[in-house]
Amino acid sequence: MRRILSKLGALAAVALLACTATESAGAATPGPAAATAAPAYFVMRDVTGSEFTVQLTGHAEITEAREIVDEGLHKIVIGRIVKRPAFYNPQWSFHYDPATVTFADLAIEVCDATAPYVEGHLDEAGGAFLPGLYWCPWTGRLIREIHPS
Repeated sequence: MRRILSKLGALAAVALLACTATESAGAATPGPAAATAAPAYFVMRDVTGSEFTVQLTGHAEITEAREIVDEGLHKIVIGRIVKRPAFYNPQWSFHYDPATVTFADLAIEVCDATAPYVEGHLDEAGGAFLPGLYWCPWTGRLIREIHPS
């Protein structure tokens, strides 16, 4: 019975996360028709002081990220992670899928974790930890735009 309840809880968490991501994107979902731009890169810092680079490829997301940085807004970065390093984030074994990144004022707890915690528990991500591979670090803040070489 506990296993069934645990699985139902995980499914409910994924459904809530999907609703959170959809609402934060203004009910628009990225897809082939979404406007793409040259990639832009933003540094996010969490409560541990760790920095994580976020790649964005959508015009709307890039514009919003620049506004967040310029105005010092406190928005939560939400997106699906990919369990492999990216050239612009070599210190981490994972990165955001740029096509899934959105920004929100609130997010559910099940996707909250610091970057070091995700790194240390990456093998568990996608199950009860970060269901659907969605990550939304509550303490993460976009602090600057960078141009990686």
